[in-house]
Amino acid sequence: MTPIENDTAPADYRLLLPDGWFRILLDPDARNRSVDALVERQFNGIDNAPHLKEELRTDLRRRAAKAYRSGGIELYLSLQEAGPFTVPASLLVTLAPLRHAEPLPPEDLARALAAEAEPGETPEVSVEEVAAGAAVRVRRRTEQPSPESGASAEHASVSVEYHVPVPGTAAFLLLTFSTPLEPIADAMAGLFDAIAGSLTWTE
Repeated sequence: MTPIENDTAPADYRLLLPDGWFRILLDPDARNRSVDALVERQFNGIDNAPHLKEELRTDLRRRAAKAYRSGGIELYLSLQEAGPFTVPASLLVTLAPLRHAEPLPPEDLARALAAEAEPGETPEVSVEEVAAGAAVRVRRRTEQPSPESGASAEHASVSVEYHVPVPGTAAFLLLTFSTPLEPIADAMAGLFDAIAGSLTWTE
């Protein structure tokens, strides 16, 4: 595959991810095979936890089906380890719906996304240059209930979105990164930026 010119609609895209990230194809014809491969990898050598194994399989299939209904193309899950722990993070790649007859400049999209923020939400919105061209970056912090600590306790998840215009079309490729670990949010956001920065179009 080779890079394309900016005014030519691409046939595909390429992303570079670090070791330890697992790709789940969301197309119904390939979804279950991808999920089964991940489950078998995670439970390799563990034969005494069939209930947990099936629980994970069911949860992943549910998440994958939901992502596909929202226009998702691929879902990547982090299996990177830090000592005895797996660093939880995900990347959902989505082809954003066509809302305009003509391509929308990234600066206009950035203003629209900033204006759509929920009350009390202050997302960081900016236009960044990545390998695939100018993209709109949105970083959000979202309060999440913590069932382990009671309904009133909360923790925050962090997400980073990249809205990347698809050349020759009015569509955007949306990369949505997220992690529930707010204490390492800055480090994870740096990793997310590096992955998004590797995006290239191919013919």
